[in-house]
Amino acid sequence: MAEGEHPNDVAASFGMHRSWAYKIRSQARGRGHGVRALRSTKGTVRPRTLTTTQEQRVLRWINGKNPMQYDFDFGLWTRNLVCELVRQKFGVRLSLASIGAMLARLNLTPQKPLQRAYQRDPEAIERWQRDTYPSIAKQAREQKADIFFWDESGFRADSVHGRTWAPRGETPVVERPGERQSMSAASAVNSKGAFWFATYEGGLTGELFVELLKKLMFNRKRAVHLIVDGLPAHKKAMVKDYVASTQGKLTLHFLPGYAPDLNPDELVWSHVKRTGVARRPLQKGEKLGSKIYEQLSQIGRDPYLVRSFFSHQSVRYISDV
Repeated sequence: MAEGEHPNDVAASFGMHRSWAYKIRSQARGRGHGVRALRSTKGTVRPRTLTTTQEQRVLRWINGKNPMQYDFDFGLWTRNLVCELVRQKFGVRLSLASIGAMLARLNLTPQKPLQRAYQRDPEAIERWQRDTYPSIAKQAREQKADIFFWDESGFRADSVHGRTWAPRGETPVVERPGERQSMSAASAVNSKGAFWFATYEGGLTGELFVELLKKLMFNRKRAVHLIVDGLPAHKKAMVKDYVASTQGKLTLHFLPGYAPDLNPDELVWSHVKRTGVARRPLQKGEKLGSKIYEQLSQIGRDPYLVRSFFSHQSVRYISDV
């Protein structure tokens, strides 16, 4: 502007209003003032109500803790509950926006929690990981036997998992078959990539479990250590009789109660329900049983996928037997 450029043109070149150019020229008048007038300055902000030390105390109070430990009625942390906790502990009331900003600074995000039964026995789980399973693995190596993890699951044709996009406030509609088809399946998974499965209708009984075990052991040359959960059907007398009749070819081991996360076969079902008919509803004329069978067959043909189920943090205790 000192060289004759019009202030309006200067302001336009910066994408600013023309009054900005006049303001800058006024601030920059005088020797040595130009650079200081154009330099950005740090804006002053209102100081935080809680100190850094106090915010770290809030992190210790809520990270991994249950609100019911502080006599709240609700079992999940919300901004309202954190706000009330801060009021009780520090005697100050913060807005929900301030609480949200503080939680973000503490690297906390809202997440869907995993569900765990309160009947879980942490000592039994630790014993299983530290002593019981290593003992099973050692025995299997000495016998040159295989270790499989077994589990069952159920499927419904009218179940839809996942989300889809739609305008705000307009719930999307997904067409599905009106016929209520259902199917059950059992599978056994091995850390080396071996996979076995069978489909059936209805719930599992002791008699059906024995039939499935016979199919699992058919023409199998190596002995099998089969790890199952504590489902009553797994512990029937007829099951014990059949296992005894194999003369050591089949041995059952039971996981600690209420600890499905120790079983990698649970991850198989999670994968199937995320990627199968639950994501793509059945079309007219399709049968649930055949679709489930097809998807489980694809898993059996992909040893790399099967082995990947054993890389999850909850089942890393499992050695490659």
